[in-house]
Amino acid sequence: MNITATTAANVTASTLATGKRKDRNTSSLIFMGALWFSMFFGVAVLAALILDTALSGAGRFDSQLLFDYESTVRKEETGFRAGILGTIWLMLATALLAIPVGIATAVHLEEFADRTAWYSKVIEVNLQNLAAVPSIIYGMLAAAIMGLLGFTYKGIVLGGAIALGLLILPVIIIATREALRAVPQDIRQGSLALGATTWQTTWRQTLPSAIPGIATGTILGLSRAVGEAAPLLMLGVATVRFDPTSVLDKVTALPLQIYSLASAPQEALQEAASAAIILLLALIIGMNAVAIFIRNKFQRSW
Repeated sequence: MNITATTAANVTASTLATGKRKDRNTSSLIFMGALWFSMFFGVAVLAALILDTALSGAGRFDSQLLFDYESTVRKEETGFRAGILGTIWLMLATALLAIPVGIATAVHLEEFADRTAWYSKVIEVNLQNLAAVPSIIYGMLAAAIMGLLGFTYKGIVLGGAIALGLLILPVIIIATREALRAVPQDIRQGSLALGATTWQTTWRQTLPSAIPGIATGTILGLSRAVGEAAPLLMLGVATVRFDPTSVLDKVTALPLQIYSLASAPQEALQEAASAAIILLLALIIGMNAVAIFIRNKFQRSW
């Protein structure tokens, strides 16, 4: 009895320590098979869609796609220059609006705020909920802000940047806070013990140590904003055939042009939309790859 009890205790301890069990009954095997099938089925469908889209737009992978404007006469020469440049302008303006505010908010909440105060708890709950709000709501909020600022036409670079900035602000705040939490308390305590103030410790020790995590979260947030069309639709962003030169110029974006041309009856426009989808997908994958590289290159093991 003692040997049996000791063996059972060792098995239980091993299971708790490793999180693994050696038994393979029929139910667990069926469940595991269903999980693997679901994963491979989803990946296979996604791969098939991407391949079909790439084949549909294969004839338009040319320089005209990048450097020409949308054509109303020769639709087979339609390009996405206005959408590409508009997306770049929107991303730059969004980064300037959202990144400083997001990082400053995260630093305040993590390093200076009183976490026991009721208003801090309210902010915590709202941050978690804002990350799950549908993107179109941010477009409605941006339209209201633009109206309060006195703009009669809201489909400009500034309006789009406000909408996308509000969209990714919770993501940046949460990612920055997680990066700050990953910095060991020993670094803070050592700096404070040497006579540095809390602000000096945060500026010279904590923030530099958290930069890889902050950069990764910021890039991932921007990559999400690149593919968003719903907030911009709420602002009345329309198709334009010129390059924006300031934040007060009318603008279009690559997702909006794709949405417009994909529903067009002309086959040439649908082909161009398919090619632009692959271009947008490559842009998003590239931004995610940069985030992964930064994380792997500069992350620290404490």
